[in-house]
Amino acid sequence: MAQWLYRIVPTRPGMLTAAMADEERLVAEHFAYLVALRDRGALILAGRTQEPVGTFGLVIFEAEDEAAARAVMTADPAVAGRVFAATLHPYAVAVSRVGLADPPTAVS
Repeated sequence: MAQWLYRIVPTRPGMLTAAMADEERLVAEHFAYLVALRDRGALILAGRTQEPVGTFGLVIFEAEDEAAARAVMTADPAVAGRVFAATLHPYAVAVSRVGLADPPTAVS
């Protein structure tokens, strides 16, 4: 399984300090989407930088090929809703702490 990264940036910089209701809803759906990716074993990690200006997020995940990776990215509710602009990149974890890049254990 190949690894991929999509980088997201807010399309409206003021969203971080004064989010509109639709932005709040889509960001909540985005978070739930990431949790679902994690729960199905596709997500490696996700997060965002913490500076108020120029912030961006990263989603690192596994997908079979570029088409499948692009489908994951475009299905993100905040990307589909245009709250975040996203770019897709092939990626490979080179070094990680023990357990981070290991395959997930089965959830019962």
